[in-house]
Amino acid sequence: MTRNHAPQFLALVNDARSRVRECTVAEVHQRIEAGEYFNLIDVREESEFAAGRIPTASHLGKGVIERDIETCFPDPATELVLYCGGGYRSVLAADALQRMGYTNVISMDGGYRGWKEAGYPLEH
Repeated sequence: MTRNHAPQFLALVNDARSRVRECTVAEVHQRIEAGEYFNLIDVREESEFAAGRIPTASHLGKGVIERDIETCFPDPATELVLYCGGGYRSVLAADALQRMGYTNVISMDGGYRGWKEAGYPLEH
């Protein structure tokens, strides 16, 4: 899932990654198939979310997640699984939420792209 991102951006992501719990696309799919309850949050831009998303996901873009998270999920122990396009923005968002006191935040490595490549269902 590597892309040609700028070195400083990758350094920022890797620093955040050292503090954030991650899961795989397959693990999230398994949990959804098993009927497990958790909050799946798409942190991509609104236009990306509108074009296609993982079923059961709600949208809370990276640009506003820190501002709106407490209104949407007031309990800081709520399980939040974040995803973006490939797993970079979700790591940054998860790190920020943890610094805000959220204790059960996970970033889905591979993101929407990994989900789509695995052939899992999508909503449009």
